[in-house]
Amino acid sequence: MTMGNRVWTGVWVTMVASIVAGAWAQTPPTPVSGVYTCIDGKGRKLTADRPIPECTDREQKVLNPSGTVKTKVGPSLTAQERADQEVKEKREIEERSRTVDERRRDRALLIRYPNKTVHDQERQEAVVQIGVVIQAAQRRLDELAQQRIAIDEEMEFYKKDPNKAPAYVRRQQEENANSQVVQRRFIGEQENEIKRVNARFDDELVRLRQLWTTMTPAAR
Repeated sequence: MTMGNRVWTGVWVTMVASIVAGAWAQTPPTPVSGVYTCIDGKGRKLTADRPIPECTDREQKVLNPSGTVKTKVGPSLTAQERADQEVKEKREIEERSRTVDERRRDRALLIRYPNKTVHDQERQEAVVQIGVVIQAAQRRLDELAQQRIAIDEEMEFYKKDPNKAPAYVRRQQEENANSQVVQRRFIGEQENEIKRVNARFDDELVRLRQLWTTMTPAAR
């Protein structure tokens, strides 16, 4: 065999293999063995030993010889219908997952807060802890205010020309002003945190009231 013949033979084998593979990929799956039955669009009950063409748009049951349902074959879908079906199934999975997560959170809430007394107590403790932090910041702010009085008294000697004041006094004045700004900002953030804590407990209480209502007397 010449080199040209060998090349041509290789190309021919490759083409044939590709054609066979493509035909195999396009071959529909082998039907499930059994008795197919369905109700077509005209209300007729049809039966056959293979998938029923008149029912490609609806579900078909595959029966065992005993007459019991062996499996079910869904309707043949277009590419768009399959895409829509996949989207629908994805949404259903996400919804089931969301429901499971919600039930898990509900159980955790009930375990943590079996009644309103416990819930109120934890709310109060959370607010008190933040209040302690605010009080400490307020004390620091008062200290800074007292320091500022002393600095201002020293600056009084240079009120006609503040630029003649010693550098360390001007630096103390600037640092004191910045520190007061920081403390006031921190206090404001903590006051907002109290609002967020109360809002969270308010939201929890709405859900807990529903859960407590559904609890049996023995479980309360």
